[in-house]
Amino acid sequence: MLATVLHGERDVRLEEVPDPVLSTGGDAIVRVVAACVCGSDLWGYRGVTPTPKPRRIGHEFVGVVEAVGPEVRTIKPGDFVIAPFYDCDMTCVNCRNGVSTSCLHGGWWGANDQLGGYADGGQGERVRVPHADGSLVATPEYPREELIPSLLTLSDVMGTGHHAAVSAGVTEGSTVVVVGDGAVGLCAVLASARLGASRIVAMSRHESRQQLAREFGATDIVAERGDAGVAAVKALFDGIGADCVLEAVGTKESMDQAIRSARPGGMVGYVGVPNGGPELPVRPLFNDNIGVNGGVAPVRNYVEELLQDVWSGAIEPGRVFDLELPLRDIAEAYAAMDERRAIKSLVRP
Repeated sequence: MLATVLHGERDVRLEEVPDPVLSTGGDAIVRVVAACVCGSDLWGYRGVTPTPKPRRIGHEFVGVVEAVGPEVRTIKPGDFVIAPFYDCDMTCVNCRNGVSTSCLHGGWWGANDQLGGYADGGQGERVRVPHADGSLVATPEYPREELIPSLLTLSDVMGTGHHAAVSAGVTEGSTVVVVGDGAVGLCAVLASARLGASRIVAMSRHESRQQLAREFGATDIVAERGDAGVAAVKALFDGIGADCVLEAVGTKESMDQAIRSARPGGMVGYVGVPNGGPELPVRPLFNDNIGVNGGVAPVRNYVEELLQDVWSGAIEPGRVFDLELPLRDIAEAYAAMDERRAIKSLVRP
């Protein structure tokens, strides 16, 4: 089959790789209907994260189950399924505690699993899923074509934006600031609106992203950064700051922006993959009783809840995909995001 392989800095290729095979009993083979490029994929693409040898890449996909192992009970061939950006069994104590990213038996796409098999990268024609009953969520029926992009966001960015909002304690009437205008940040705006926030500030310097943020529920836009950005945010909230600040970038500068935009007693929910050395300044947090909560988003624990609103059309997070390409053009899918010509690239085998 064909799958994406990252060879090094700005060198991503579509190559022939072995077809996946059932091997451990509880696994499934999924034919990918849609996949996408993640902002976190760009750290390797840009060379920020080294690639010492070629590796399979991609961790967001939806598709149709082609075959299942003899131990699979809830997933069957023909199901249209959503896969989270990691493998999990949903039965261990960490999964049951709502932190499926810390599954005791799970793993990551594009790597060997704990069962002796290989979990294919998501940017390819097929994927072997080690824990079919745990990782995969079947939709009620095969979805309408227009729903597929939004269903794909449940594999990562919508669930991650939701995790930022939940981690920061967004609830009815909350005031919110979102730092980051990528797909996760935009989904964090949508998640905050869904949870009933009364005012949502999107920090963005890009007109197209500002417009989508407003359509997702942002009430205000702040384009400034650094001290000017903090001042602009506080000016919107009586000089105090917001109840909840959602950090969706992962750099030292974005975390500083987030913390300084929160009111005393406020909460920062962070989901940006850490790069660029973000550190927590304990003294300012201590002085103003500002909390920090978040981390790698356990999106599998949120899929069923968010699926209801996607399926009904109440939310349309798939609008973050502003570029769709065939899998053979995967290099352009990466380049467009790297050069900020696209918010998020969707690819179809």
